[in-house]
Amino acid sequence: MVVLCASLHGCFAALPQGQLPGVRSTVHPMTVNSIGKRSSVYLPVSGNVYPLGYYSVTVKIGNPPKPFQLDIDTGSDLTWVQCDAPCSGCTLPRDRLYKPTGKNYVLCKDPICAALQAPNPTQCRNPNEKCGFQVEYADHGSVLGVVVSDSFPLRLVNGSDSSPQLAFGCGYRLQNSGPHATAGVLGLGRSKASLTSQLSSMGVTQNVFGHCFNDRGGFMFFGADFVPKSRVTWTPMLQSSSDKHYSSGPAELYFGGKPTGIKNLNVIFDTGSTYTYLNSGVYKPVVDLIRKDVSGKQLKDVNDKALPICWKGSRPFKSMRDARNYFNTLALSFTGSSNIQLQLPPEAYLIVTEQGNVCLGILSGAEAGLGTSNVIGDISLQGKLMIYDNEGQRIGWASADCSRSSSSKTTSFPYMILFCSLVASLYILMIS
Repeated sequence: MVVLCASLHGCFAALPQGQLPGVRSTVHPMTVNSIGKRSSVYLPVSGNVYPLGYYSVTVKIGNPPKPFQLDIDTGSDLTWVQCDAPCSGCTLPRDRLYKPTGKNYVLCKDPICAALQAPNPTQCRNPNEKCGFQVEYADHGSVLGVVVSDSFPLRLVNGSDSSPQLAFGCGYRLQNSGPHATAGVLGLGRSKASLTSQLSSMGVTQNVFGHCFNDRGGFMFFGADFVPKSRVTWTPMLQSSSDKHYSSGPAELYFGGKPTGIKNLNVIFDTGSTYTYLNSGVYKPVVDLIRKDVSGKQLKDVNDKALPICWKGSRPFKSMRDARNYFNTLALSFTGSSNIQLQLPPEAYLIVTEQGNVCLGILSGAEAGLGTSNVIGDISLQGKLMIYDNEGQRIGWASADCSRSSSSKTTSFPYMILFCSLVASLYILMIS
């Protein structure tokens, strides 16, 4: 008993004082009696903005569990995987596809079917027919399939295991799915059909999630246990029956610490977008500002296949560290709140290409078919812990390096919690 108590004390003392990897602020503490209550899930993230163009996580589905690598997408609701039903247009070999069985199919009469098809659910000709879905993306890719449900084995940070039955898409007809080899999409939108909403409705986690991206990957989490208590900037989500995105505004744009005169911007936070897109009324003035700012500096326009607007220096750039001093910081100041700013330093809107050029990662939304929308993509979300609090209807961010290096002591934080929780459980059993 004495040894166990000493181990328990030492275990919690060894925690990095409630810190997430690379985030210097405290998080809500886990306690011994949290076991059995809503917890959180921690997932390593792989990917980068350039040259890969996306961030992904690996989740396991089914029994026995099979791993699937999924693009992280806050801009869509439906999670789906490539499916052997059979499949047309799938990019993975057949043995890596999801294989549904008869018991997996969700029927049209199931409420989750209407939620997945919102806002225009298909009328069921027969309540017992399979629930179908079709998703079209802004890059003209699309996926068609049926909705299924299966177990998602999860290791929670309170030390317990959970295998909730979650509904997702079994995509068997893909078009323009792109060159990368992920198995599908992790849809994290605001509807009741998203994975976070389903986990919340089952009491597994709270309807809160976050991510932290850098040029080597990062991490993400489901649940509120990793939400810092302080040093987070919060802005309300826009409430609109027609807009189910993670949107906020209005905001005013600053450049180099000075107002640009560009106001009343509503923005969408979308991890499904590699770059940031501005509507036609904003894009040209921003490009003009940046071009004017770099004129007279040792930069020249250059053609680069990576992006439309690029510059070269007197010698090739090796990293953004070499190029950042040529450029100024952009910032979005959310006018509905006092002094709420989203800082966009040069590395949040520029990339250095394989040719050693520096290119603008802000693109025209009109040319991409996004209409009047302003989309904050992965490039501008790097170096920040982003939090989507669906329960509090707010979006938050805090500066972070997002490292998950094995040499970092804080990286093992979730696993420390897991070990400590198991020790705590054993202690409770011994004294009960």
